[in-house]
Amino acid sequence: MASDSKQGAGRRDNESREGDYDLIRRAQAGEERAFELLVRRFERRAFRVARNMLPTDEDAQDIAQEAFLRVFRNLERFDFKHEFSTWLYRIVTNLAIDFLRRRRPAVSTSGLLGDEDDLDLVDEKAPSPSAGLEQVDTAREVHACLAALPEHFRSVMVLRELEGLSCIRIAEIVGATHVTVRWRLHRGRKLFQEEWERRARLNAGQRAESEDLCGDGANRAGGEA
Repeated sequence: MASDSKQGAGRRDNESREGDYDLIRRAQAGEERAFELLVRRFERRAFRVARNMLPTDEDAQDIAQEAFLRVFRNLERFDFKHEFSTWLYRIVTNLAIDFLRRRRPAVSTSGLLGDEDDLDLVDEKAPSPSAGLEQVDTAREVHACLAALPEHFRSVMVLRELEGLSCIRIAEIVGATHVTVRWRLHRGRKLFQEEWERRARLNAGQRAESEDLCGDGANRAGGEA
C-alpha cells in the first residue's frame, strides 16, 4: 500500500512538472495566455515565500511581481533539467535577500558561525517555525523570530520549515551544497530557539508588569473608597 501511494504521488509530481513544462514551451513560443496560467499556478507560492522573509504584505507583493517580471524576461533561458518552482523560488529568495540588505545594515554573523561537523547536535524538540501557525499570536511570534535571523539563515528556514522543501531542493534554490544547507538549518534553528525564548521572557515580564500596575490601581481605588 505504501509503495502504491508513493508511486501515485510520483506520477502526480511528474504530471504537474510536465504541465509546467508545457506552459513554459507555449509561453516561449509567444502564447501570452500560457504565461498568465503559469503565473496563476505559482503566484500564491511566490507571495508566501516572499512574505515569510519580508516585513509587510506590500513588500512581498512587490517582490513576487518583480520575480515574475524576471521570469518573463529570462524564460527563453529556462533549463528544463530543473523544476520551474526551483527556479522561481531562487529568484524570489534572492530578490528578498537583496531587499533586506538594502533596508538595513549588514548583520554581523561573527560568533554565529560554527563547525559544520556539529550538525547532529540540533535539538529536534526545539520550537519549530511551522508549529502552531493556526494561532494568530503564535504566527506573529514566529514571523518576528524569523525576522531576527540573518538573511541566509532565514531563507533556508522559510523554505524548509514553512514550505516543506527538501534540503536538496533548497540547495538548488540558494546555490549552496547540501551540507551547507543542513548546517544553516542547524544554526538557524538554534538562533530561532534563542530568539523565541528571549521574546517569551520579555512578554512574560511585560505581563507581570501590567498585572502589578493593575493591582496598584485597584488598591488605590479601594483606599479612596
